[in-house]
Amino acid sequence: MTNEGPQTASPHPAFRILVRKNVLAGLMFVGVAALGLFVSRHYPVGTALRMGTGYVPRLLCWLLMGLGAAILVQGLREKGEPAAPGGAGIGLVPITVVTASLVAFALAIEQLGLVLAILLLVGIGALAARGIKLWETLAAALGLIVLSWAIFILGLGLTIPVWPDW
Repeated sequence: MTNEGPQTASPHPAFRILVRKNVLAGLMFVGVAALGLFVSRHYPVGTALRMGTGYVPRLLCWLLMGLGAAILVQGLREKGEPAAPGGAGIGLVPITVVTASLVAFALAIEQLGLVLAILLLVGIGALAARGIKLWETLAAALGLIVLSWAIFILGLGLTIPVWPDW
């Protein structure tokens, strides 16, 4: 008799497909979009010229659902086995850093203005990525500043401070 450990059964083929990154991400996007559509079901939508409070949230939910469906289909079409999961807790650091950068942006936007708040957002968020160069971070911040200024201040006419009032 041999002294072998307990036999581990191979996971079901459907489970192996389900644990692929793109399949899980697509399902998550579709789920969040469905939840958003459910929550906003009683919001008045209006028209494109006279938008109600539910117009933009529902539009974003439909876009997120389409993106999720595309990612899900891509994940289902992948060939080969899913990658083995890494060490536990490895993925927690980037999630924490990105969340901290979003919180810092939200707390800083009114006091520091759009430019400095976005620099803070991108600077903290860059800590989540390994091997990112300083010029890449500054280029991303500059692009986000220009786009945010053009969309929210010029395009929509929102009264967001651009610089701090010291």
